[in-house]
Order: sequence, then C-alpha cells, then structure tokens
Amino acid sequence: MNQVKPPKGQQVNIELGEKEAEGIYSNLAIITHSPAEFIIDFTRVVPGVPKAKVYSRIISTPQHAKMLLKALKENIDKFEARFGEIKIDTPNQHFGFVPPKTDEKVN
Repeated sequence: MNQVKPPKGQQVNIELGEKEAEGIYSNLAIITHSPAEFIIDFTRVVPGVPKAKVYSRIISTPQHAKMLLKALKENIDKFEARFGEIKIDTPNQHFGFVPPKTDEKVN
C-alpha cells in the first residue's frame, strides 16, 4: 500500500510482528460508519456454514478511510496495468456494503 510520506526530517519505523506477518484471510468486509469513524470488520464466509466470524476490526477516522480508498485505487490501477484487469464475477452482490436507497438518509 502507498504510504503518506512523513514531513522531511521525520522518519517512521514500522514494526511487523510475527503473528501479524502471517496475515488473516478474509473474503467479506462489513463496513459501517458514524460521523466520527469508519469501522471495517474483516470476516470469512465458508460455503455451507451459516455463521461468519469477525477475524479483525479496523476503526479509522473518515479522513484515514478516504486516504485508504485512494491508496487502494492507486495500487489496483498499478496491479491492473501490470497483470490485467481484475474481473468481478458478481457485479450485483454487495459484499459488506449495501448502498443506501435513494430516499434513505445516511448518518
């Protein structure tokens, strides 16, 4: 992911622990928000199992959520330029995000 460069002269050291380096597989993200924060719950749905467990929850400010969106877009564009378009087989399914109805008011 692209990272925002810290101001000149300031260096940020990021530590990646052994457990975090293994990563967690998720095939469903549930996104909710309030005026102050965005919450992304990363879950895993397994065929034939009626229950999904949240494996990780990220809570972020709206500004950081938008910066993440921008960084993801830039990286997807770079990926597709190198490897080709990422195809989405189910364009009408909304995994983890259901757009509001036209007359529905969102927080």
